[in-house]
Amino acid sequence: VLLLAILLHIAGCSPPPEPVVCTHGTSNCTVTNSFGSFPDRSICRAGNVAYPRTEQELVAAVAASAAAKRKMKVATKYSHSLPKLACPGGLDGTIISTALLNRTVRVDVERRLMTVESGMVLRDLIEAAGAAGLSLPHSPYWYGLTIGGLLSTGAHGSSLWGKGGAVHEYVVGLRIVTSGPASQGFAVVRELGARHPDLDAAKVSLGVLGVVSQVTLALQPLFKRSVAFVKRDDSDLADQVAAWGRLHEFADMTWQPEQRKVIYRQDDRVDVSSPGNGLSDTLLARSAPTRMLADARAAEELLQENGTAAADLCAAARPLADTVERQAYGYTNDGVSFTGYPVVGYQHRIQASGTCMDSPEDGLLSGCPWDRRIHGSFYYNSGFSVALSKAPAFVSDMQRLRDLNPDIFCAGVDTRVGVLLRYVKASSAYLGKPEDCVDFDIIYYWSRTYGMPRAHADVVDEIEQMALRKYGGLPHWGKNRNFAFSGVITKYPGAGKFLGVKDRYDPNGLFSSEWSDQVLGIKGSPDIVKESCAVEGLCICSEDSHCAPEHGYFCRPGKVYDEARVCSLLQD
Repeated sequence: VLLLAILLHIAGCSPPPEPVVCTHGTSNCTVTNSFGSFPDRSICRAGNVAYPRTEQELVAAVAASAAAKRKMKVATKYSHSLPKLACPGGLDGTIISTALLNRTVRVDVERRLMTVESGMVLRDLIEAAGAAGLSLPHSPYWYGLTIGGLLSTGAHGSSLWGKGGAVHEYVVGLRIVTSGPASQGFAVVRELGARHPDLDAAKVSLGVLGVVSQVTLALQPLFKRSVAFVKRDDSDLADQVAAWGRLHEFADMTWQPEQRKVIYRQDDRVDVSSPGNGLSDTLLARSAPTRMLADARAAEELLQENGTAAADLCAAARPLADTVERQAYGYTNDGVSFTGYPVVGYQHRIQASGTCMDSPEDGLLSGCPWDRRIHGSFYYNSGFSVALSKAPAFVSDMQRLRDLNPDIFCAGVDTRVGVLLRYVKASSAYLGKPEDCVDFDIIYYWSRTYGMPRAHADVVDEIEQMALRKYGGLPHWGKNRNFAFSGVITKYPGAGKFLGVKDRYDPNGLFSSEWSDQVLGIKGSPDIVKESCAVEGLCICSEDSHCAPEHGYFCRPGKVYDEARVCSLLQD
């Protein structure tokens, strides 16, 4: 059903809903993310929401809350982050939405600089840059993120070349509104230039310093890319993982562990005069009929929760993965059809996609696969970075785990997308990557019922603990479940400097929350220890009750990394 859904080219689509809903105008509100659920499944409430349209209105909104000593959090247009970054913590808090701060402020073609408001979505930004004959060198692959949101979580593309694939490496100026003393009207606009010492704190900030108003980016002359995907066996993956990113400017890999295959992305810059008008329109980010999405999810729930054998899960998933490959992963040579590799196209047509968010409204007859109004896709998204020097050993360990029973990877990892490997370069940002690394991205099933285990849940759980504990990996700030953030701040050499800037910019902690205090090591822990907490990713199990013994899942050591503690099916 899902196979048919993603192959249909739907003319219309209901764009994703905004994350803030209020019962009385702009008061008595709730805020969520694009999936409709935070990892702890809590409902996040706020007393009110403000929708500033200008920086002046933004200053007024911050000042009003600061004068009343109300907590504040920023919500973006679609709120795509999984953790509780946008939750102010109760009805005494205020949400400040940047949905209407979405304009281009200026474009300086001669100096190759572009200034935009923080609520501009990536799609609009890269199109505006292209229209001016400029390119944003790197970006995430999904263009429904706002520039302010993607900066706050350190979102990135894939590259070890030049400054690397993280968008914040191209920030050369930033205006941020912070709380202030009464003598300054309770709000301050701080302008940070390229050489300002606080820019390394502000360009990856988790939203705890204030509200970013405007961002200035250093762009490059418009260029094209030449993209090809090559499928090989994974016998030398451990050797290739550190080398591949040096060979191609926009290189990445997709590992299909159960098939013992790797899809290598050969992706390089070519001259703008090169023929081709290619387009990226990722299949799984296209609109699909809502009825089909709901039916596909119902089928997935039956497979996952009714004790289906791992081999049957593989058989159910493989045709979809094969079809995605035959469809060239959504790439076309001219925006309509795929005639063969390489696909050559302008940077703004290749670097990101997400057409389900920008099709004409059709009354929810179709939508993005993860739209929370549809009983469709519902999944976890784990992302973690392992140092480039340690990545070969980590990959070898994952392959050892796979070799014990390849079929269980069909249940543990979403075989439609496999394990995505991207490259991220070391950053000067205090909460950026402290060294060159490989980012591993995994999507996997999430039950809508608390405590209901995924089939063979121990696969991903062991991989995550191996990455984060054995190899000292870092969780992506905008992804992951609670346990991944436990003690993470100690892994950042610049953490002390970041917290120093935070204390200066927001001494009363008005932009902080219980969640951010836990993650930044200020107070408490993101771990929530209770029954079934390990099934939910809220803790690492230390006793059977943290798993799901009633469903046959018990707390056991990992199969390869024996220091891991995972919820294993007894028969396994």
